Amino acid sequence: MISYEYLDQDYTSGTPPKRGMWWRVIGWASIAMAVVLVGTSLAAYAAYRKLEGNIKHEDVAAQLGGKRPPKLNKSLNVLLIGSDQRNGANAKYGRDVGERSDTMILLHLSPGGGKALGISFPRDSMVQLPQCKSTSGHTIPAHLGMINESFNNGGAGCTWHTIETLTGIRIDHFVKVDFSGFKRVVDALDGVQICLPKRVADKSSKLYLGAGRHIVKGEQALAYVRMRHGLGDGSDTGRIKRQQKFLGAVVKKATSNGTLTNPSKLLSFLDAMTKSVTTDKDFTVDEMKKVAGSVQGMSAGKVQFITVPWGLYPPDPNRLAWKQPDANNLFSAIRNDNKVQAETPVKKVKLQPSQVKVRVLNATTTPGLAGRAGDQLTQRGYQVGKVGTFTGTKPSQTELLYGAGADQQAAALAQVVPGAKPVAGQDTPAGTVDLVLGPDWQGLKSAGSSNIPASTSAGAVNAAADPCADKS
Repeated sequence: MISYEYLDQDYTSGTPPKRGMWWRVIGWASIAMAVVLVGTSLAAYAAYRKLEGNIKHEDVAAQLGGKRPPKLNKSLNVLLIGSDQRNGANAKYGRDVGERSDTMILLHLSPGGGKALGISFPRDSMVQLPQCKSTSGHTIPAHLGMINESFNNGGAGCTWHTIETLTGIRIDHFVKVDFSGFKRVVDALDGVQICLPKRVADKSSKLYLGAGRHIVKGEQALAYVRMRHGLGDGSDTGRIKRQQKFLGAVVKKATSNGTLTNPSKLLSFLDAMTKSVTTDKDFTVDEMKKVAGSVQGMSAGKVQFITVPWGLYPPDPNRLAWKQPDANNLFSAIRNDNKVQAETPVKKVKLQPSQVKVRVLNATTTPGLAGRAGDQLTQRGYQVGKVGTFTGTKPSQTELLYGAGADQQAAALAQVVPGAKPVAGQDTPAGTVDLVLGPDWQGLKSAGSSNIPASTSAGAVNAAADPCADKS
């Protein structure tokens, strides 16, 4: 305990001051300090209440079910959902009833701010959707469908349940952003830099910009991430790549101008962000502050965006299917907070397609699959013999079986067959390779494609990258 007795004496003059003078000085200083502290606390409390009051919350606990994936470590997984809701401030974009989502990204934050990875789920992915509750409380049975049906039918809670069921990854929170909210967040950063490979004049999105670098805000930023036909090949996966680049630029801007470390800028950014989102009821401002704190030391170079490995869905070329085992390997890495590794490349064999004789056998229940695969091989120049049904034990994935003397031919064919490793086949004729199509079959690799799966860093968008470095 501090003694104040010596404050009653003036050691510089040797003359005792009037008793109580120091106490009055300390008293006034204490009052002043109290005013400052209380004033600061009230200001902070008012700011906190304002931010907390900005957020719209949804209670989705009932939609998640009782059998959820376990939490394996202290990483944080946040599901980001882009909503095209058209009511209120969004009415000018159309008056469609309800809301849909073209953007689903799972943001994985490693403990201690070591790294962050955003995984995009293409909306056209055909997946086995689990049973869900609709927003009106009706039960939606499990069925095969496009992944974005989960949001259309049951909102954020159903999408959360779907992603957890398909990936086995425990999700901690969700954040839903609509058109107006997206513009508000971008404007809070005073715009984001993009790079256009060519002049864009798109009437549909109303984006009109020349080639090269631009700082976009508001309507221009929204048009850039929404447009499909003015840039790239017009596909949803092409738009995903552009959205990933944009989010990378957002991260780069936020970390480079001190938004996350400057209290004033952070408060302004949080104000704009909290006005723009809907979250689960547990994702409070306190939780958001923890997230911001965990990434304060993270540079943009530690943030990457990738897409779930995919291929064409055989029954419908306008839809996608996830490539296996690449997709499951990615999900396992995320669950365990491990680095996503590339597959060991298949050793290349210098044989011409015309030197490979192959039989195509369908081991699935999908009719016509062998015929379509045979057509692909024929177009590539392979010698296609029998095309029919596999009569042996059904494999869990596509296999390459080779007969006597055809090991090199099988190795050559493996270079264009995703995930299949050649093994000797007991019933395969000499000099022939059997391509046995399993439930994972999604077609041959594109000509000249790599053996490294799309889930590796080679296919990732790095937030620190120059937007003009890759003009795709």
